[in-house]
Amino acid sequence: GAGLFIGILAALALTRLLKTQLYEVSPMDPASYLIVPVVLMLVALLAASEPTRRATQVDPIVALRHE
Repeated sequence: GAGLFIGILAALALTRLLKTQLYEVSPMDPASYLIVPVVLMLVALLAASEPTRRATQVDPIVALRHE
């Protein structure tokens, strides 16, 4: 969440540079500032869900004895 917040602030600060890089999209396009963070958060949640599910199925005592 903090990285997304910092990224959005950086993108807002660099709108002059972004204006030359964008085609048919304004640098202050609200849809871009809403959709991109949501997609990134969903990808992060999906990437973390499988390892989290597997970690919850391990018995803590067995894991501690293994180390």
